[in-house]
Amino acid sequence: MATYIHQLPSWPKFQSDAGALSALLAAVRHRQGRLLGTMTGLGFRLQEEAVLRTLTQDVVKSSEIEGEILDEAQVRSSVGRRLGMDIGAALPVDPYVDGVVEMMLDATQRYLEPLTAERLFGWHASLFPTGRSGMLRITVGGWRTDERGPMQVVSNPYGRARVHYEAPAAPLLDGEMRAFLEWFNGPIALDPVLKAAIAHLWFVTVHPFDDGNGRIARAIADMALARADQTPRRFYSMSAQIQLERRQYYDLLESTQKGDLDITAWLRWFFECLDRALTGAERLLGAVLAKAEFWKRHGTSSMNDRQRDMVNRLLDGFTGKLTSSKWAKIEKCSPDTALRDITDLVNRGILARDGAGGRSTSYSLADSDPDDQKA
Repeated sequence: MATYIHQLPSWPKFQSDAGALSALLAAVRHRQGRLLGTMTGLGFRLQEEAVLRTLTQDVVKSSEIEGEILDEAQVRSSVGRRLGMDIGAALPVDPYVDGVVEMMLDATQRYLEPLTAERLFGWHASLFPTGRSGMLRITVGGWRTDERGPMQVVSNPYGRARVHYEAPAAPLLDGEMRAFLEWFNGPIALDPVLKAAIAHLWFVTVHPFDDGNGRIARAIADMALARADQTPRRFYSMSAQIQLERRQYYDLLESTQKGDLDITAWLRWFFECLDRALTGAERLLGAVLAKAEFWKRHGTSSMNDRQRDMVNRLLDGFTGKLTSSKWAKIEKCSPDTALRDITDLVNRGILARDGAGGRSTSYSLADSDPDDQKA
């Protein structure tokens, strides 16, 4: 008896209840169209800022789903530089961060080009430039070989291992991936959002690489969503929403991979998750407009580079509380210089002190609620 869907005789002939999904898919497609219409009605600079925020969020959150924390400022700098955006002084960027950004931009900016094995190998090499995943040497630029045993998704690896899923054996991967790529690039008349949902599930079920399968599956889904939007400009982040729903995401993947080939439950969740991602994009648009309004009011204010950089960080959603010691560390200046910078902005009504004084004093933008900042 088959344990996983890829072992079923009719794999990969997925089935779903179109009647149960059609209204939800239509509603999501309508919201996509409205969001794109709103965004394209903005000026070029605001569109650029929205794209920069979205792609930065997408890269950071897709890695965070896998337990990897990237430096958001480095990601933003890498995205901006690669897209030719004026984001001020470029930061030094870790080669690994550059590689993750390179994969995401290749998927979304070249969304109309065919997805090939060589292209996937390039994405994988970008994720693992040293040829290692942690301390382990892995196959890069080729499908996994299973030389250390079958590819399994395992939790509690030390002592009480639980196998959540076992992927197709390595000798089957050439055929499995050939079938997937022919379907993804083929002329099959599927709504591209539906295709994004199926592609995500199909790729992560095959699990063709030693590591990085989840991130690449989400990049493939983003590529299909860019085809749905018919634009390389990304204004919403599916990965950011998946990160918020990470437990349900993994639970549903596991139950689907252990079920039959009726994937209605997975498709429903994917469409609903996309709908919630579009709600998140509306909040992002509000933040972009608020930032533009702030600089419209304060653009003529004289600020040094440190002050302008930190104010932009606050406008972009600074993580935690801003203190003088954090200012000094981020801007690589002395504590006295940091305090002078802050005091100047407080005196001009741009920053405000929050709560207690002394060493625990924190600051936020004077015309924003400090509770709105990320905890």
